[in-house]
Amino acid sequence: MKRQYLFSAFLAREKCLLYYQGTIRYVVVTADSGERIQLGLKHFQKYFSALGLRGRFRLILTEKGAFESLEKIN
Repeated sequence: MKRQYLFSAFLAREKCLLYYQGTIRYVVVTADSGERIQLGLKHFQKYFSALGLRGRFRLILTEKGAFESLEKIN
C-alpha cells in the first residue's frame, strides 16, 4: 500500500540558493502525523520562487518506501 504524507515547507531564499551551489542536497520535513522525512531538494526545485520555498505539500511513497511523487496542494 502506498504511503501519503502531508506537510508544510518553508525554506528561505538563501537556503534554496545553497541547493544550486551544491552545498545542500536534502531537507528534513515533519509530516502532519509527526513523522520526520528526509527528501532530496531536487524534488522541490520546481516550487522554488524568488522568496524561497513556501507551501503545503503531499508526498507519496511506493509500497517499498521509494519516492513516487510530490505535489504542492496550496
